[in-house]
Amino acid sequence: MKKSKLRERMEADLRLRNLRPSTQETYLGCVRVFAYYHMRSPADMGSEEVRDFLVHLRDERKRSPSTIKCYVAALKFLYSNTLDRPEVVKPWLSPRVQKKLPVVLSGTEVESLLSAIESVVQRAVVMTTYGAALRISEACKLHVEDIDSKRMLIHVRDGKGGKQRYTMLCQRLLEALRAYWIKVRPSRGEYLFPAKKGNGHICAKSVRKAVHQAIKDCSIEKHVTPHVLRHSCATHLLDTGTDIRTIQVILGHSSIQTTQVYTQVSPEHIRRVEAPLDLLGTKKGKVLG
Repeated sequence: MKKSKLRERMEADLRLRNLRPSTQETYLGCVRVFAYYHMRSPADMGSEEVRDFLVHLRDERKRSPSTIKCYVAALKFLYSNTLDRPEVVKPWLSPRVQKKLPVVLSGTEVESLLSAIESVVQRAVVMTTYGAALRISEACKLHVEDIDSKRMLIHVRDGKGGKQRYTMLCQRLLEALRAYWIKVRPSRGEYLFPAKKGNGHICAKSVRKAVHQAIKDCSIEKHVTPHVLRHSCATHLLDTGTDIRTIQVILGHSSIQTTQVYTQVSPEHIRRVEAPLDLLGTKKGKVLG
């Protein structure tokens, strides 16, 4: 099917902004749905059509605020950049998305999960995700040379937003990766966890399936995805006394506010707080007046 000139222009604009391929596809998909709903080119529509479409997403299709937020971002890019008509989308603000506390596994649950994954390869990826507090996409795309055993660091070369960072390489993870390498003998290539076919890396979808099956086998009644292991590692770091600024660097968060969510789910962090009631009438409590 022949692409429209508008789509080609938007594709070029997305590439010029150097947005990630997944973001480009998402934005293009959102605009395609918008055009299909009205059966007209977005170039021939305006603010009223955008409003009707967003109401349709919310009231008829029952889309979540986070999904609608994505559509708003895509339409803002289209009208502000490609069509140079920012006034069309200026009135529309992204809906408020209710922030939920992250799901966190206990240390015992993490051990059970790792033990339940039968595949040596999948277990190594999942252990890397938890051990280095990585996103699943970051773990899957690790290169062999990213493992720096001399400095006990892992180089994340393609994090969120294309940013690079270093994260920790603990002794147990290093030993597990060496055991994985000896047992599996991956085909020569750039990736630490290569795909079974071709020159690419292991698919994140297959790792998610392995985690889902292991959770069922362990009878853990929490909604667990590979990303929960990243949350769990961050929370466990806080539990064991790592300062929040260091955790921010390890996770690659741009803002400390993003990292501070873990202070709300770390029981040890909360238990370490000295309650003012306990300090009343004591020498330490004099600062209370």
